[in-house]
Amino acid sequence: MEVIITTDEEIGLRAARIVADVVRARGPRAVLGVATGSSPLTTYAELARMVAAGELDFSHASAFALDEYGGLGPDDPRSYAATIREEVTVPLGFDPERVHVPDGAAADLFVAAEEYDVAIREAGGVDVQLLGVGTNGHIGFNEPTSSLASRTRVKVLTEQTRLDNSRFFDHLDDVPTLCLTQGLGTIMEARSVVVLATGESKAEAIAGIVEGPVTAMCPGSILQWHPRTTVIVDEAAASRLRNVDYYRYVQQQLDRMRAERP
Repeated sequence: MEVIITTDEEIGLRAARIVADVVRARGPRAVLGVATGSSPLTTYAELARMVAAGELDFSHASAFALDEYGGLGPDDPRSYAATIREEVTVPLGFDPERVHVPDGAAADLFVAAEEYDVAIREAGGVDVQLLGVGTNGHIGFNEPTSSLASRTRVKVLTEQTRLDNSRFFDHLDDVPTLCLTQGLGTIMEARSVVVLATGESKAEAIAGIVEGPVTAMCPGSILQWHPRTTVIVDEAAASRLRNVDYYRYVQQQLDRMRAERP
């Protein structure tokens, strides 16, 4: 696991470069795993700049969202499908038919979850997955106690997650209690993972993900078992890491090596 501690502005640039390298290497076969929330916004903005400048092309790539609220259809402005359209599909120039979000309005959410997991596999799997982090250490909507081998499925949201997300709704009572989410086992099949976090409120979760025991009580800690995970955080989100000086040293050495590549 590579840990990069940098400024808010640099987080998006760093993450975008990782995504861009993967997309250029994979070409039209590239599959991007996209997340919602505030953490990846600067990454999407930098990727959109690259697209506008002709440096990157997503028109033949595919994307899969991490999750969706149960009970919200794609035309509901509070749905993640609507958010992905606004923040990813349109500004990055994706073909809308190649951007996939779990069907939160499906008559049978359990079947919809199984079909989504199959669709990811049939697309060849995710090349690079962007992840935000919940204050309780969840990734996707995999709440504490989630099975570390879980597949895409229906989950009940914790009250803390509903409270964290209530800013996107008029009232807390409007926040759905159910969701469809890629499971931890599904996320772990991505060929590379980029975790983004900012702010003191994420510091405990980041410490658990990077340095804590691998445990279902901190779902994101499963990423310690992933062979290619990069965690990019600001100073506040890194404030509870015990080995912060070592991470800075490693970062300096890796940056130097990359700069010296022919």
